[in-house]
Amino acid sequence: MSEDLTRFLNEWPFEPGKLNVRLVTAEDGEQRIQVRLDLGVLQMFVDGRPDGQRPEGFDSLLEYQEAKLDEVGPEGKFSLSEDDCEALRNEAVQYYHRYMALLVLEDYEGVVRDTTRNLRVLDLCAKHAQTESDRAALEQFRPYITMMRARAIASQAIKDNEPKAALHAIDEGLEALRMYFNEAGEPDLYEQSGEVQMLRGMREALVPKLPVSQKSELKARLAKAIEVENYKLAAILRDELRLLKD
Repeated sequence: MSEDLTRFLNEWPFEPGKLNVRLVTAEDGEQRIQVRLDLGVLQMFVDGRPDGQRPEGFDSLLEYQEAKLDEVGPEGKFSLSEDDCEALRNEAVQYYHRYMALLVLEDYEGVVRDTTRNLRVLDLCAKHAQTESDRAALEQFRPYITMMRARAIASQAIKDNEPKAALHAIDEGLEALRMYFNEAGEPDLYEQSGEVQMLRGMREALVPKLPVSQKSELKARLAKAIEVENYKLAAILRDELRLLKD
């Protein structure tokens, strides 16, 4: 079999400005995610670490470090060296590429899993990195990851025809962003945040799709009945509204 990828790449051309993603079945029978890039193809595992590696026998370096933290307990000494933090950051990039691909594939549960996981990396480094630069290095990405997680939860709720749950997820995401900017001492940046604008736009598009409450529906029907002079129906609707109020 030729190792030249030209034919393979020609059969799946790169499209500028678009994230081209697909699922394929590998030789082991399991699915893989493929992303078409301008210079080739990126392939990732659907579960576990995207590159399929198991560092120190764990699913990821993050879980390896979390296991070490659990071993020492709350009173023990635990810290992340500069090399540890760099390795965790590099690993987090893999998960970033995967959750972006999963978003295109509308695998929202996978997006929630990977964004939640990357937020754990931020928390671990912020609390246990030895140097201030490593403690702060990933914090700039927290608003984006928070937004993506809320967006994925809301998208899955919409997919499940649960608009109220979607609205709740968006509101929780907005509150998390508000807390982040407040704790960072920059509350004014909340209104300027692109992540906030993204979630607000999603919320505004979602609100009209929320189910109308029973009371609002009865009021609308009453107004319509009066407009067409159907006073018998109007009387019935008034009674229903009165009973609902009681």
